Amino acid sequence: MWRFDKSILSQFDFFSIILIIPLIIISNWLIGEAVPVLAEKQMAYVGVAFLAFIAVFFLPIRRMNWLIPFIYWGNILLLLAVEFFGHSRLGAQRWIEIPFINATIQPSEFVKPALILMLAYLIGKNPPPIGGYRIKDFLKISFYILLPFILIAKEPDLGTALVLLLIGYGVLFFAGIYWKIVATIVASVLLIFPLVYKYGLYDYQKTRIEDFLSEKPSYHVQQSIIAIGSGGWTGKEKEDATQTQMKFLPIATSDFIFAFVVERTGFLGALGLILIYVMLILHLLSLAIFNKDYYIKVVTISISFMIFIYMGVNISMTIGYAPVVGVPLPMFSYGGSSFLNFMILFAIMQNLITFRYKDLYDKSGTKSFL
Repeated sequence: MWRFDKSILSQFDFFSIILIIPLIIISNWLIGEAVPVLAEKQMAYVGVAFLAFIAVFFLPIRRMNWLIPFIYWGNILLLLAVEFFGHSRLGAQRWIEIPFINATIQPSEFVKPALILMLAYLIGKNPPPIGGYRIKDFLKISFYILLPFILIAKEPDLGTALVLLLIGYGVLFFAGIYWKIVATIVASVLLIFPLVYKYGLYDYQKTRIEDFLSEKPSYHVQQSIIAIGSGGWTGKEKEDATQTQMKFLPIATSDFIFAFVVERTGFLGALGLILIYVMLILHLLSLAIFNKDYYIKVVTISISFMIFIYMGVNISMTIGYAPVVGVPLPMFSYGGSSFLNFMILFAIMQNLITFRYKDLYDKSGTKSFL
């Protein structure tokens, strides 16, 4: 028999939810101004993500941890399926067609939570010793990080692949690595970077980097900077936000939505948005630092890294300080896949935090509503 245990509410991390809600509200308001139809779709994505959050939150994740390797390898098989049966768009083979329903899925999006769970599983089973992981354990965990990185980079989807790489090794460094390994990695990266740039990148990827390094920014970035500069301190009214309303600002609801924010709400609005992200990142870092449970440590630090990377890259590219890549502003840009991923990760985090004490399970033989 299932019953709801009210004591879970005392452990639930409400603060992270409080910080996410204004992101959803402001995002939908802006998307609705630019393209009302997209705002309706975005609310549908939010509804689906909310249902997914509830479903994942009540899963017995700790008791199902034996499934995590199967989830990870299942996602690897999907990435391999992209290689042989993938659907191509705009020169990239990243999607798999779902028969009979005329739809596609992008397996690289599902790899993010799968990799994070796998890292939590590996580190939780074998915590780092004093002084950090030595070479054997480092190479073992690196294998699980590098395998999806290589498969996704080959599609090509270098942006997603690099995000996975940074999250994976960020988690590994946070857990602890022997200092000689860290020094070797830094030296190796510095030595092989020129070779990777010359032989490992596609022409369009080199063009993006060259456009970024050139004195004159690309058209997209120029329009973004104009929108940001025109916002002033407090922003413009909807009718006066010409960069967005007259369609000069490209992809205003997703990749360049930060420029749209500044044009409408000005420097103060942009500062408020950044502060929400900063508070969320610091809150997640505090959960990771002051918790001894490696499952919670890995998941919370992974989410904080993801938000920091996505936010940092997205804002930097809109102001001309990073190459233009398809990285969304987390839980803010239009799109369902990224938002759903974040909600699933937050659901996993909330589950691990809320149900971390064994006394939350009914000893009489019935189970809590977990």
